[in-house]
Amino acid sequence: MTITPSIPGTALAARRRVAVDQALTDIRGIANTQPFDRTVLARITARLEKLAQQTELFTRTDFPPPAATEGVGASTRYRLNPEDGDDDVALYLNSINPGKTSIPHNHTTWAAIVAVEGQEENRIYRRTDDGSDPAVARLELEREVTVQPGTPIAFLPDDLHSIHVIGDEPTLHFHLYGRPLETLSQRIGVNLETGAVVNYNATQLKPSKAVA
Repeated sequence: MTITPSIPGTALAARRRVAVDQALTDIRGIANTQPFDRTVLARITARLEKLAQQTELFTRTDFPPPAATEGVGASTRYRLNPEDGDDDVALYLNSINPGKTSIPHNHTTWAAIVAVEGQEENRIYRRTDDGSDPAVARLELEREVTVQPGTPIAFLPDDLHSIHVIGDEPTLHFHLYGRPLETLSQRIGVNLETGAVVNYNATQLKPSKAVA
């Protein structure tokens, strides 16, 4: 059995900072490719997968899940590049307890989700209405993808999905966006039963924790 030596906390944080910065530099270069399409998005996702493979840099010790007392489906979102502010790509590490679900929503920017640990079922929807009524959207389930190590997912700005954390362990998943979630004030969420459209950030989004 091979034993991986432990890394002191300050050295680990420094290595993590370098790895994150290098990945984001590469991703910015890819994202500048025009036209921006699913092929470009796939390249971004592949680069993020390389970062996720450095599992020793992203552990539950440094990015703990919510306490069990916070309830089923509790979540914590860590911003890994807070120094880049509101006008740049934003990388988060999400730790979510099993049982978490969301209503279907879009992002209004591109997004990539890659797993370090844990399973998150993503349900992808297509709109069946013509969008003429901004207060109502009719959705049809198109496919399901369980994001887990080796199986990522990515979205263009208008794509709609919902998340459902499954399995027995909290997730540690990278969520990467073209701009910070907190700035995406025009995102929509959809009630599947009624079709009612809500402002997703205003009704669903919790604050992130910044990680220097």
